[in-house]
Parts: sequence; structure tokens; C-alpha cells
Amino acid sequence: MTDRYDGLRALADDEVITHSFVRDVPLSAGRTLALITLDNGRDHTRPSTLGPLTLLELGDVLDAQKERASRGEIAAVAITGKPFILAAGADLSKVSDIPSRTVAKQMAQLGHEVLGKQAELGVPSFVFINGLALGGGVEIGLNADYRTIDRSIAALALPEVFLGIIPGWGGAWLLPNLIGIENALKVIVENPLKNNRTLKGQEAFDLGIADAIFDPANFLEDSIRWADGVVSGTITVKRPNAPGRLERAVKWDVAIGIATKMLQNRIGTVAKSPYVALDLLKAAKNTDRKTGFAAEDEALADLISGDQFKASIYAFNLVQKRAKRPAGAPDRAIAKPVTKVGVIGAGLMASQFALLFVRRLRVPVVITDLDQSRVDKGVASIHREIEQLRAKGRISGDEANRLTALVTGTTDRAHFADCDWVIEAVFEELEVKQEVFAQIEKYLSPTAVLATNTSSLSVEQIGAKLEHPERLVGFHFFNPVAVMPLIEVVRTPLTDDATLSTAMVTAAALRKNAVITKDTPGFVVNRILAKVLGEAMHAVDTGTPFAVVDGSVQPFGLPMTPFELLELVGLKVGAHVLDTHHAAFPDRFFDSPNLHALAELGHIFERDSKGAIKGYDKKAVAIVSGGTTPMTGEQLRLRIEDGLADEVKRMLDDGVVEAAEDIDLCLILGAGYPFQMGGLTPYLDRVGASERAFGGTFHTPLIRGVE
Repeated sequence: MTDRYDGLRALADDEVITHSFVRDVPLSAGRTLALITLDNGRDHTRPSTLGPLTLLELGDVLDAQKERASRGEIAAVAITGKPFILAAGADLSKVSDIPSRTVAKQMAQLGHEVLGKQAELGVPSFVFINGLALGGGVEIGLNADYRTIDRSIAALALPEVFLGIIPGWGGAWLLPNLIGIENALKVIVENPLKNNRTLKGQEAFDLGIADAIFDPANFLEDSIRWADGVVSGTITVKRPNAPGRLERAVKWDVAIGIATKMLQNRIGTVAKSPYVALDLLKAAKNTDRKTGFAAEDEALADLISGDQFKASIYAFNLVQKRAKRPAGAPDRAIAKPVTKVGVIGAGLMASQFALLFVRRLRVPVVITDLDQSRVDKGVASIHREIEQLRAKGRISGDEANRLTALVTGTTDRAHFADCDWVIEAVFEELEVKQEVFAQIEKYLSPTAVLATNTSSLSVEQIGAKLEHPERLVGFHFFNPVAVMPLIEVVRTPLTDDATLSTAMVTAAALRKNAVITKDTPGFVVNRILAKVLGEAMHAVDTGTPFAVVDGSVQPFGLPMTPFELLELVGLKVGAHVLDTHHAAFPDRFFDSPNLHALAELGHIFERDSKGAIKGYDKKAVAIVSGGTTPMTGEQLRLRIEDGLADEVKRMLDDGVVEAAEDIDLCLILGAGYPFQMGGLTPYLDRVGASERAFGGTFHTPLIRGVE
């Protein structure tokens, strides 16, 4: 291949190359299929990736097959992967090292040139999707003439938008022209923004991404036999989801318009990649392949060289690496076994805990409350949730029966005697939590762990009446419990290593990411949220209109405005959180009598019958009227940025967590801070807030794009 990719070769010194191994497979009537197998030579748990040298080698191999086809030596070419894996897309470590927009564009062009060779072989091209296919791995298939898929594949997805880029090796043009615009929007935009939802083999086939689907036992043999039928003409491929004239004339632009409004309402307009993807998908309606690929080249070059992609890779590495090796976690070997769980409380939160523990740990779970009627109601609620999981096909009938049998309730605390783990879900009042733990401890074994879900109280004070406070740990979930991936594990000065290790191992068994925090007001997430909400309420209290306040934080790219968040968590809860932080840090966190008045009113927004916001409620506006020193949106944004930079620095200096990365991880997983901002601290560095607040930065070098 040409020397124009020398800039990429310079990045590839330590690339783990996925090689392209070729073998000939006989077909009927004396024909031959050249089968290319992608294999990085690592064990089967290490996905193959597509770095520059990998692509260049694949391009050379495809060129050789084109020559063979021209001589009549082969009748078809197929690509597949090593066992269970086709390819996990581009090598992100190489992409994130790209030094300039020029080299970024070369990466896009190289992918197009190499994968696009499948359409220029002179014989039919096939891809046998035998396992994991992500990003560029999917685009290998899209560039071929035909595709088969293994019904049992682990996942198929185009996750690029989630990472701040777009499917730039043909995906944004090829997919809508293969499966229709609505299906393509689901795969390219909707699924990535739903926590990177992936497709199973049957789903991909039903969408039309693959032309045939086979069971895993004989997948390769069946795929070769099917390809033989296509080559020989005995099999005709039909694609019912391919867009027709009516879809291009009417439905295409309508679907793009609906998706645009959905994005604006859900994530705002700060994140760039979803909207770039929409532009490419819209243009794919009436452009040819060459034009579509050229547009992808430019878009990918812009995004790779921009701030948001760099921040996304930083966030991706936090979630994929740091979250799996939590800072400060004791040796897993000293964790205590958890063979039975007790839940104190039978309300909504307690029921969510019980359901999560029984599903993930598969151990008996017993709940308790003040009287039998509450206990019975709580158990019935959990059993209904299990039945709903069965009805939706999430679990089998046998599993539903087993889980149901494992959940019981009692008012007799003696039934907690053999619990290894007891977690409370009672009122957020110190005396209440102290009392329930002091009572239950009398029945527990000396090795049982006590966990509190407090969001703002001192964990050490909660354990003040315990005989063994060393067995107490904070275990702070986020709502909804089943969905939110973060647990803040709070260590008090008395918590021993065995208890802390048990908490970390238990969090992992629950399939949650745990971050260890110091026992301090608000821990991480609520302290940051309290800072933002406190500044927002202070601004309206002093005369700044609601709308100006909400607009001031728009550049943060948050999933909702401060006042939408207040309504979501509950105005009374929000007032309690602000009061707690004002009591702890009166010089930096404001109290707000107006927030208590709004809590009595019960809302800030006026909504329609479907719950959509129509505007700010007139009574709410009247409550906060009277302030005489309003701020502009720009003044308030700078104030919030600088205040956050100062607060984060104080948290790090005080050892609340080990590093800025842990704060970002908490905010990404627990508060919905956008991947494309990298959480909070890279944003504060980029906008200069860190420098203004304390004369430094949280990250050196800064996490920003390239020129």
C-alpha cells in the first residue's frame, strides 16, 4: 500500500497486530473460497483490534486475493475471526495517541481504503461474524457483499457515539442503506446512549445486519455451505429492511427529526458526536458510497482531534480499568463470605436492595420492619418484581421460583442471627439508624458486616452505639438501585480491613463499580451535587431568574438542569442535603429558606398531563422573588466552575478519595456526568477553572484535543 500512511506507522511501534491468515476452502463445482481469519495470537479472552499495522496487513492480503480472483483461482473471499471474536474495533490506544487532525484523517481513510477493498475483489465477499463484533469489527462486515452471524455471539454494536466519535469506516453510510434509517438510528445513536446497549446474534439478524444466522456448533461449516449456495446461484439473498423509495422520500427525514428532538431533550446539545452522526445518517439518504465515505473521513478527523474524544477515552479508561482495580481496596482474600443477607426495612428502597442481592448473590435474603403488615407488603412487592422479570423473559420460570423461595420476611430479629451481611434502608435520621443497628447487633454473629446506605450522615456516628463499630461500613447506592452502576463504599476511622474487603467484594458480586471514600459529608457525588444545587439556589435567592440559572450550566453537558435535578431527587431531600452541607461547611455551602418553601409547594416547574415541562410555576417564581443582586449566566457559570474546582481540590487535599480520577469515576457512574466531558476535572482544567481556583490543574498534561 502507499506511503501516505507513514504518519500512522509511526504510532504503531508497540501495536499488537491482528494478523490475516489465509487458507483455501473447496466449494462445489471445483470452486475455491479464500478464507481470511483475523487472529492477534493472544488467548481467546483478548479481543482482536484493528490498529494501523493490522489494517495495512489486511489490505495487502485483500490485494493478493484480488489478483488471485483475476486469474480465476478463487470464486469468493470470506473474513472471519478467531474463536468467539471477530474484532473489537479500532485499537483505541492508538487512536487516542494520534497527534494531529491530518493523521486522524489518515486513520479514517485507511479504514475506508482497506475495508472497502472487499467491494472491489471481482468476486463475492463474505464476512462470517463468529463472535464479538464492535465498531470497526462490525464495519468489516458492512463493507462485504454478504454476512452470516453466529446466534450465540457475545455482542455486536457500533459504540462510537458513546466515545465521542462516529462509525467512520463506512458504518454511517452503509448501515442505513442496508437496514433502513430507523434501525440504523437505533444501532448508531440510541443504543450507545443507553449505556452502550449491544445486540445479540438474533437481534442483529432480525434488523438485517446479517443475511443468514446459524447455531454455534457448526457455524463456520454452515456459513461456508451458505456462501457456496450464494456463489452458485442456488441461494437468493433478500433484504426486507433495505430502504425503499417511500422511506427515502418521506420517512427518512422524519426519523432524523424525531431523533434530533429526542437527543436535545435527553442530553442537550453540548455532546458533538451524536449530532455529527445524525448529519451523516441524514446525508446517506441520497449520496453515493464515495461521497458518504469522504464525509465520514472529515467528520472522524474533526472528532478524533477534538477535546471530547480525548475526554471520552479518559472516561472510558476510568470505567474499564480503574473501576475494576479500585484504589485503596484491601486484599480480596480477607473478605468474609456472604451466605445470607438481612435487610432492615421493607419499603421501596429496602425492596430494591433485597431484589438486587437475591438476584446477584443467589443467597437467602430476609427483610424486617416494625410490624408484620409492612413486612408482608415488602415481601409481596419483591415477589411481584421477580414475576415481572420472568414475564419479560429476563429470567426462567425455574429461576423465578428459586429466587422467590429465597426471599422471606420477619419481625423476629432472631432470624438475622445467621446473616453475614446486614444493610439498613430506614429513614435518613441519625438516631433512627443508630437505634436499629444497636438493636440488630444483639442477634448477629461477631463476624457479620453491617452496612448503611446513608447519603449524607456520618457513618462513624451511625455506629456510635455499636459494640463493634469496626464491622460497620457505608454502602451508598444510587437510584434506581438496579440500574445505577456506582456504590460509594465509605470507610470510617474504625472500619477494619476485613469489613472493607467484604464490602468491595460484595459490590463486585452485585455487578457494581465501587469507589472507596472517606467518611465526610456527602462523600463524593452528593458533595459535588450540593455545591451545584447550593450555587443555583443562592443565585435565585439573590435575584437571578430560574431560566438564567438553568442556562448557565448548559456548557457542562449534564443530563438535566439543577432545578430538574431538585425535582427528581425531591425538594425536601434536596433541602436536607443542602442543610447538611451548610452545617458542615458554612463558609462554602449556602442555606436556602426559599428551598424549604419550594419543598412545601412541592414543585418548581409547571408540567402538562404527560409530565413534560411547560415552564416555571408562577407560585415557585413568586417564592424566590425579591432578590436584588442578579447575576448573568456567564457570571454564574464562572462562579460554579471556580467553586467546583476549589471544592474538588479540598476533597483531594483532605483524602476523601485517592485521586481526581476517582471523583470523575463517581460522577460518571453515579450522577450521569457525560463521558464526552471526561467527568468533571478535565472540564475544569480545560475551561481554566482549576488555574483560577488554585493556580494549577488536576491533570498534567491537560486532557484536550490536538490541532
